[in-house]
Parts: sequence; C-alpha cells; structure tokens
Amino acid sequence: MNSEQSGEQGGTPVGRRVFLGTLGLGALGVVAAPTLQRGLEGFLGAVAGKDPTGLTGLLPNGGGFRYYSVAASVPRLDATDYHLKIGGLVDRPHTYTLADLRALPQTRLVKDVQCVTGWRVPGTPFEGVRLADLLDAAGVRPTAKAIRFTCFDGTYTESLTLEQARRPDILVALRMQDKDISHDHGGPVRLYVAPMYFYKSAKWLSGITVTDRVEPGYWEHLGYDVDAWVGRSNGRTDEPTS
Repeated sequence: MNSEQSGEQGGTPVGRRVFLGTLGLGALGVVAAPTLQRGLEGFLGAVAGKDPTGLTGLLPNGGGFRYYSVAASVPRLDATDYHLKIGGLVDRPHTYTLADLRALPQTRLVKDVQCVTGWRVPGTPFEGVRLADLLDAAGVRPTAKAIRFTCFDGTYTESLTLEQARRPDILVALRMQDKDISHDHGGPVRLYVAPMYFYKSAKWLSGITVTDRVEPGYWEHLGYDVDAWVGRSNGRTDEPTS
C-alpha cells in the first residue's frame, strides 16, 4: 500500500521469480546504504504495481516502517515546490505551501500504527494540522458528505466521511517519529488517520476535495473496507489504536 504496508490481498498472485527476486532485494536492503536503497525505488515501485501481495514492502526502512509505493516512481517535493490544494464543496478554496502548513497550530499524537496485514509499530508520534481545522477554514458547504484525498504519486487515493474527517485524531501530518516526514515515509506531507488501518493514512498528500459522497480509494477498489476502523473491519480483531 501507499502507506508502509506489506502482504496485500486480491489481484493476481505474484510469480515465483518475482517473489524470490523481491526477497533477495529485501535482504540486500538490510545491509545497503540509504543511497543504494533509494536507487531501488523505481524498480520496486514498478513491481509493486503488479504485486498485490505487497512483497515489495519487505524492503526494510528505519523505525519499523518499510518503503512502499503503488507507483513506478514518486517525485520528490520540498518547501520550494510542495502545495496542498483544498477545494470541492467549500466556500473558500485554498492552496497551502509547506510554510503555510507549518505556521498553523500543530497537534501531536502518539499512538500505535496498525497495518491491515498484522504488523504494528507501537507509540509512534505524528504531528501536524488537524484536518478539521483546514475544513473549517475552507468553509464546508451543507451538501458535503465526504472527503477525497489525492497524492502526488499520481496513483493513490483515499476517502473519509465528513464525520470521520472532523475527528480530532485525524491529521495532515508534517512530522513523524519527531522528525520532518521523509520522502520514503510519504513526505513532506501525509495524511494520518489514527483510529484506522494504516492504508487510510495516504502518503504524498497533495489534494483534499470535499464531495457529496464517499469515493472508494485505491485499495478499497481491490477489496479493502472503506471504513477501516482498527479491530472492527477487514475481518480483523486487532486492539484499537485510538
């Protein structure tokens, strides 16, 4: 998944050659320098698009997370070229720069991160702007029912109902594990949906569109639950994270 998950369900099983090759690359990533690891990004992204099992997510990354993308490549954006657009059913559409987002009041949450495939990273700090605050600033119209999220990888999408989006534990996150969010972790800005499985926390966030209905995201089209509450969806009984 676009968030650092592995072991996805659905689709065509990956071939044995890809399986063995991916495991080999994962082992290489354990000892490879970060530069070499980043050099594998394009190959792994291309394989990931044909790999619903998520074996490409086996490439290790720091802090208990793995690099994962469903796109062949993802542009690297920073403070000079990053923008977050908020539009749709709002009275005041707005485009935020990274500096704009950093200047807004920040909220810090420390909760477990739970992947739908079973792994959990305990006590993970995220910091950012509450999604509800951005929606209030935009002036959501009475006909609005949901939010659609798009990403600058050009492929990944996600959604929340308007009620879900207004929860205080949903962030447009700028920091993760007490550091600015790196490119590999979905930076410079990603979504963080604390009470749901991590595939809802879309990486490389670039657009927030207020809509009149829920539009299922990338993995929902492949069989995952649209409402992804930890322990109460996707046939799993994990302990809640929020």
